[in-house]
Amino acid sequence: MSEDKDGIPGWLVRRSPWPPWLGLVAVLGALVGHVARATPDGGMDNAIVVRAARAWLEGRSPYDDPHFLYLPGAVLAAVPQAVLPPEVLRVLVPLVVTACLVGGWGCALRLHRVPLDSRLAVFGLTVLAAGFAPFGHLVRLGNWTATAVLALPLGLLLASRGRWTAAGAVLGTALVLKPLLAPLALLLLFAGRRRALAVMVAVPVLASGASALLLPDPAGFLTRTLPFLLHGQDAFVRLYEASPGVVLPRLGVPGPAARALALAACAAGLVAAHRRWRRADPGPLRLSETAAGLMLSVFLVSRPSYDHYLLVVVPLLLAGLPYAGSVARGPWFWLAMVPQLPGLTWPYLETVQRRAFRDAVTLGVLAVTVAHRCGRPPRARPSGRAGAGPRATVPGGDHLYTG
Repeated sequence: MSEDKDGIPGWLVRRSPWPPWLGLVAVLGALVGHVARATPDGGMDNAIVVRAARAWLEGRSPYDDPHFLYLPGAVLAAVPQAVLPPEVLRVLVPLVVTACLVGGWGCALRLHRVPLDSRLAVFGLTVLAAGFAPFGHLVRLGNWTATAVLALPLGLLLASRGRWTAAGAVLGTALVLKPLLAPLALLLLFAGRRRALAVMVAVPVLASGASALLLPDPAGFLTRTLPFLLHGQDAFVRLYEASPGVVLPRLGVPGPAARALALAACAAGLVAAHRRWRRADPGPLRLSETAAGLMLSVFLVSRPSYDHYLLVVVPLLLAGLPYAGSVARGPWFWLAMVPQLPGLTWPYLETVQRRAFRDAVTLGVLAVTVAHRCGRPPRARPSGRAGAGPRATVPGGDHLYTG
């Protein structure tokens, strides 16, 4: 069904001329080229998973490394990388990570019925790649969060077309590689899609169970990784976590109070996401904003919670820009992005170990902004607008005014 999109210039969804696409290719090419030259192993985080796969090939437990935080299925998924030479990985990994981010942006656009050749498509991705620091961080690290950045909008796109079981399969496959999208099980519960929920749960359970049987210690994830996560990990990891329960104690707030505040904020966000779903207004914003609200609420309490987790939700929200009343149309969305501007130096936050304070500000402001959007009652939609010009049709049946 149609959604009001008359508050934004119509040229955003019109076809973009070719020069901006050249600029986007230059930005992405420069990023991939820099990472390929600077990281011989394809990125620090990807190297952790590859070392785990090599340990398994050598008959050792991948969970001997406490920083390997993935389910057993990720070990087998990383085996192809484990047999490739470093000179191939240093180019292949940033290319694949960037392709996942680009693919996720494309799926987010299609979810919101925005053409892939539009100005929003090219300018939005350029802004993310050049003006949003977590984008570059994720490519440099080679972190498998990139799979979630692709899987979330792809799953929502399938759900928006009525293919809920396929959406559950996509989300479940993403959980096999990295259990980041687990909060989306609540979305399937809200929607009453029991079959999709069963598929989402069954895929990682079966894949992880079968993979665990091939490991020297099948219960390693349960006996080593979970205790490591539940007990706060180690001092090195805590320096980079952005959740309030970790950041506030670094500012002198007592740990129990910080954790209680984070839990309360998480609960409020989950309630707001549920209210957003129950509002049941037409259009893709219902799916995208409910999913973003769920993910941000859990990021407030998850351990760990890094800056590149923001890439799971920010493109999804940005792609909703053509819709009146969307999160990206409000000033607080853009204010939340200010701490993530690359190259901007903040007093007392110059060192990389202190960037978690900036990440916490972005996470907190964005979570509150989305929760406010999700929890507020719907505004009455005007039946028309005097003097409106001709409309441009967006594939999917939506319209926006261009006059």
